[in-house]
Amino acid sequence: MNKKVLKFAIVLIMIMMIVSISISSFALEPGNMTGNTSAKGTNEIQNVGNSVIGILQVVGIVLSVIVLIVLGIKYMMGSAEEKAEYKKTMMPYIIGAALIFAASAFAQVIYQFFTGVTAG
Repeated sequence: MNKKVLKFAIVLIMIMMIVSISISSFALEPGNMTGNTSAKGTNEIQNVGNSVIGILQVVGIVLSVIVLIVLGIKYMMGSAEEKAEYKKTMMPYIIGAALIFAASAFAQVIYQFFTGVTAG
């Protein structure tokens, strides 16, 4: 494919992404055409979302601890060359594990910030 066409396609996709993010949807429930904003299914959706996020966080934390244990054992048992190789792979792992551990706290802070904002 021509480089100009490829660049144009990438720019067009980026513009479409930006526009689609900024579009707001103001929808009503099918049986609620009066504009009453007390949604019935919101709590159920929140509960399902919270449980899915909780499960993903637990799985991520358990996997990161297991990988840390395996890397630690390999590091202790390895030769000098293998230790140097493990040191190279440790830094991206530690950054990823820190993000997994901090993700729940970060998400909670964002949630509390936006629930504190009132429409007015």
